[in-house]
Amino acid sequence: MLEKIDFVVTWVDGNDPVWLASKTKYAKEANVVLNSDARYRDWEIFKYWFRSVEKYAPWVNKVFLITEGHVPDWLNIENPKLVHIKHSDYIEQQYLPTFSANPIEWAYNKIPELSEYFVNFNDDMFLNSSVKPSDFFSNGVPRDCGIFSPIVPNGGIVSMVLNNVEIINKYFTFSQVLKNGVTKYFNIKYGKHLIKNICVSPWMNNILGFYDNHIPISYKKSNFEKIWQLEEVRIRETCSNKFRTRDDITHWLVRYWQICKGDFVPREVDFGRHYNLLDEIDVAIQAIEQGKYKVICLNDGDSVANFEQCKTRILNALEKKYPHKSSFEK
Repeated sequence: MLEKIDFVVTWVDGNDPVWLASKTKYAKEANVVLNSDARYRDWEIFKYWFRSVEKYAPWVNKVFLITEGHVPDWLNIENPKLVHIKHSDYIEQQYLPTFSANPIEWAYNKIPELSEYFVNFNDDMFLNSSVKPSDFFSNGVPRDCGIFSPIVPNGGIVSMVLNNVEIINKYFTFSQVLKNGVTKYFNIKYGKHLIKNICVSPWMNNILGFYDNHIPISYKKSNFEKIWQLEEVRIRETCSNKFRTRDDITHWLVRYWQICKGDFVPREVDFGRHYNLLDEIDVAIQAIEQGKYKVICLNDGDSVANFEQCKTRILNALEKKYPHKSSFEK
């Protein structure tokens, strides 16, 4: 019997005047590096996310759209596969409103309707060619890459990644991890990245970090529950911050836990690709046109100075690839 797999995607309408007024009220608390306006601006590409899901993953059980309360004007909320969840539906009231992704994502296990097996998307992560359920889960086990990679501190989001790694080292050593199955970590599916595991293995007892490809992540809801049991104080500290801070921990901690427990099945590292639209827009558009990777992330950044020009180019590429409305649109 195949497991039911849900997709979860978060979205914010950065132009909503009510939301903007609330954000402005609390903005004095925000770290400008971690909470730049670029994190909220609209590339107007979200409808193509739904088109890609309908085209390339028609087997998905449900699509959970999580927002502050607003929804896109074009969205067909009557679609039987769509479940719209407001922050107030599942996040504890004491943590609302929130302008950080971390409380939103840490509370996924509080959504009763959400399947044990789900794939977490950001709204800039797209299916780029046909995918099967087995691309995300194999017999109820998440698909992922168990690649270790030292983290270099440089501020920004890396601070939160380091916090995740610090917690992982409370529960695992590298030698303990390998006992969960050497072939999970030394696997030809990782290509050139296999060298990273080979290089660190002779001397690494502490875990120095993980390779993060910044693509959709396959999760088991029960693993969120497990980390809540172990690190509730730290999670609640993170949820108390209305904006991202360097002291936060992120949902990637759950991914790291799955990897260290051996609760994953190795997947080709080239399954997905992350693009920084500052300097990779040409290759990103080429990947869209050619369907080169199964999933791609089109990552925004403060340094995308020619925003309108870049947006037009991405919109044109996505419209060409997905010209037909999906059933998720009115």
